[in-house]
Amino acid sequence: MGELAKYFRVPTIPAIKTTSKSMSVKTYNLFISHSWNHNRHYDNLIALLRRRGYFEFNNYSVPRDDPIHNAGTAAQLRAAIKRQMKPCHVVLIMAGVYASYSRWIQEEIYLAKDGFGNPKPVIAIRPRGNMRISRVVVDAADKVVGWNTESIVNAIRA
Repeated sequence: MGELAKYFRVPTIPAIKTTSKSMSVKTYNLFISHSWNHNRHYDNLIALLRRRGYFEFNNYSVPRDDPIHNAGTAAQLRAAIKRQMKPCHVVLIMAGVYASYSRWIQEEIYLAKDGFGNPKPVIAIRPRGNMRISRVVVDAADKVVGWNTESIVNAIRA
């Protein structure tokens, strides 16, 4: 883990965050799979989730500015992604058609389904405005939701 640890900024994992109204809100640990070539969808999803009241989350995904893609070998990259995904409650996947052709999104699906003692739920999100979506992602998903804040949050909470 030593050498690859420098590639990650792992957030602290608080069990419960308290809002100013003294209401306890569960904090969800999310791994958001996405293509760096289609980063706009990822950025928009993060903004959408941040604007949602009474919904707290830690983002364990690998953003474009993180040098994980320089991890060396495919095995090292797979291990690094698995470590990022391990504390997560769910895996969100942008289901644009490009996902069908991304080897690493397919690897992340495999890790979510078969990489841990208990599979991680996979939620496919139809990017806004996309008529076609990835059959690979839809077939692997436990739920498919549209680009709607409430649909996405409800699927994460389920």
